[in-house]
Amino acid sequence: MEFEGTHGSRSTDDGPPRSDRIPRPAAPPPMPSTPPPTPPGTAGTGGGTTLIDWLRTPRPAAGPGVWRYGHVPRPDREPDETPLRAVLSGAMVSFLAAILLWSLLRNGYIPYWDVLLKLFTPGDWWRPLGGGPQPGTGGPLALALYRLALFAGVFYGIGRFGRWPYAWRRLIQEYRHTAVRVGLALVAGIVVVALVRGGWVPLKDVAYALMPFEKTAPDAMYINQRRADTAQQIVTLVAVLPFVRLALRRPGNRVAGVPSHAPEPGTDPVAWPELRAAGLVEAADRLAAEAAAGTMNDVDHTRIRTVWKAARSAPDRQAAFLREVHARGAAAFLHPSGARRLPGRSAAHDLLLRQVRLGTVADGPRNPYPRRNTGLALDPSVLGTSMLAVGPSGSGKTTRLIRPLVESLALQALAGQAALVVVGSVGSALGPDEAYDIVIGIGDPASPHDLDLYGGTGDPDQAAALLADALADETTDTRRAATALAQLLGPFHAVHGRFPLVAELRELLDGGPAAHPSLRTALERDGQSALVRELDARQRQHGTAGDPATPLADRLALLDRPAFAGFFDTTRTKQPFTMRALEHPVRVRIDLPETGHAEASRLLARLVLAQFLTRATARTDRSRFACLVLDDAGHTVTTATVRGLQRLRSANAGVVLGLRTLDDVPEHLRTPLLGAVGCRVALAGVTTWDGKRFAETWGTEWVQARDVTSRTVRSDEPLTRVVHTLRKLVTGRAVTTDAVTVREVERERWSASDLAHAVPPGHAVLSLTHVRGDHVPPLLVDLRN
Repeated sequence: MEFEGTHGSRSTDDGPPRSDRIPRPAAPPPMPSTPPPTPPGTAGTGGGTTLIDWLRTPRPAAGPGVWRYGHVPRPDREPDETPLRAVLSGAMVSFLAAILLWSLLRNGYIPYWDVLLKLFTPGDWWRPLGGGPQPGTGGPLALALYRLALFAGVFYGIGRFGRWPYAWRRLIQEYRHTAVRVGLALVAGIVVVALVRGGWVPLKDVAYALMPFEKTAPDAMYINQRRADTAQQIVTLVAVLPFVRLALRRPGNRVAGVPSHAPEPGTDPVAWPELRAAGLVEAADRLAAEAAAGTMNDVDHTRIRTVWKAARSAPDRQAAFLREVHARGAAAFLHPSGARRLPGRSAAHDLLLRQVRLGTVADGPRNPYPRRNTGLALDPSVLGTSMLAVGPSGSGKTTRLIRPLVESLALQALAGQAALVVVGSVGSALGPDEAYDIVIGIGDPASPHDLDLYGGTGDPDQAAALLADALADETTDTRRAATALAQLLGPFHAVHGRFPLVAELRELLDGGPAAHPSLRTALERDGQSALVRELDARQRQHGTAGDPATPLADRLALLDRPAFAGFFDTTRTKQPFTMRALEHPVRVRIDLPETGHAEASRLLARLVLAQFLTRATARTDRSRFACLVLDDAGHTVTTATVRGLQRLRSANAGVVLGLRTLDDVPEHLRTPLLGAVGCRVALAGVTTWDGKRFAETWGTEWVQARDVTSRTVRSDEPLTRVVHTLRKLVTGRAVTTDAVTVREVERERWSASDLAHAVPPGHAVLSLTHVRGDHVPPLLVDLRN
């Protein structure tokens, strides 16, 4: 069955039929009894997070770019925290003060401390003239409990004043290692046990007062000694237990991925409440049972949910949905390739929100406080504004940025939510071949797929415009080049019913002796007078000053090489891939031969980019997010490219461009390119001239500047002058006072020098823009975490 093209759709090509469908199995794959294996650390894989935990984990609302899976919102402003040294000093001083006060009370240096006790207890419990408690009465127990309450009151009050719990939390937060936490708890426990056994903490007195000692038994001394030892062991255990709890307690917030509470009835996503609300209880029970049994993963859940969103508005589709789920369960509505998992999956993904985590926002003053130590994630809502990433080789542009994005979009394609085209050089770390439906190895004779040079169109003018954008260099007028190509492609297509091969098109551009006459004869025979005039106009312009055909033929000669023999074939001997496949949830990777054919690879990258920009905006079904990822977009950006990027936001599509330096872009297009994309990434190691472009794009902000002015203190008082003189002799510095001036100044968010020299290795400065228009200021992100 079909839902919104999940299993393919009928072609709407306006040209001859093309094999642009994604590969599909010959027969529906059998439903496995167990879920397919998936890499550790992903939902439903047994790598610490099951599918049920993954679904029930809270995802609070947050701004663009926030990793919402298990996110804990932070306050808008940073709390004014006292320095750790001052906190620990205050806690230590207050502890010593408490010890001193209790020592004075314990040794009787503070009189009348027991007046309150004797006022509310019987008088026969106490000896006359302010003496101690009478044996055999309740006096010893009352005195022990009173001393314990007094001890607790003294240490609790002084502990609150000295902020002992806060000091402990700050110390643990500063040193998060488990060994440090256990060591501190061990030292504190030893100190308390020593105080308890030494009688400083009146726990033994209470235990002895409650212990039934023998007085008349012959061996009373030995029995009482054993009971005293037992009481002391119990007291020691009671004193140690709180510190054991402190040693085992983990600091910080709730661990991400573990739900804070069980969901309320009717809202548990595991039970598929949306299906139950629509009356499909049987389907909901079937899917919930498979999730509980572990035979469903996050790709299955997202894929079925995507199909349901398309089917819930039509009753006939609901019936088909119910039949498919009843027959296949978690394997319903499979991707045409039959895959339920992505090989080589390594990044953290949340398919429920279509997010991929790239790193962690650094905890530093350059980042807004609410974003510090939060996850940085990307999704189609921000990729829809397109992305430009600039960083030198080795900065992690491919492994830490491009590869996770490709993984996320490939997973979304498996769930029927996206279409992906990746362009990179041979050997790039863009995932294994098994993670793609189509792998086109340009120049590889073993490649089963080919690339359509004309974008799958049957319109000569459109094909000429695409080729002109790819073949024209900086000195060639693109409009004149498109006109020259259209004057040749139109007649050739009318005569042969197809577009020319690379060698044939090169011969037409060169104006070979037999090329034009043969076309003219065939056109005159068929009565194509309009096309004859086109061909005549081309012949008149050939060889004149400014004729674009000669530079176009020279550029096209890069593809007319023995290494590319058999490629760009228009005679149907291979299966050409066209951008019309973007109507399907396709995963395509195009490998370019950078080694030995660098210029040809750049030309092909420009061609693919032009075809994508044209087809993405012309799609009839824009429900899926279409994305083109260029690992190396050097020398591919043109004026038409910049204009095309701005039109993608409303077409639910985006482009990810990777550059080693902005010098690979024509100078007059660098600023427009940065303005056309909504997501900008400057990785560690960019040059200052590249950083200057980013700094100009990110603009300025108002910050508070503190100016401190020191002034020498001069006094006319003799005693004060003597004190100041002595202080200067001791410290070596004159006595000064500081005058602090706070003012608002406008400064660059990130300067060119900071981008070039202050970004640590493995980090990047990144700004985002949502398709709705929400902006995220540049953030320093650790891509290694």
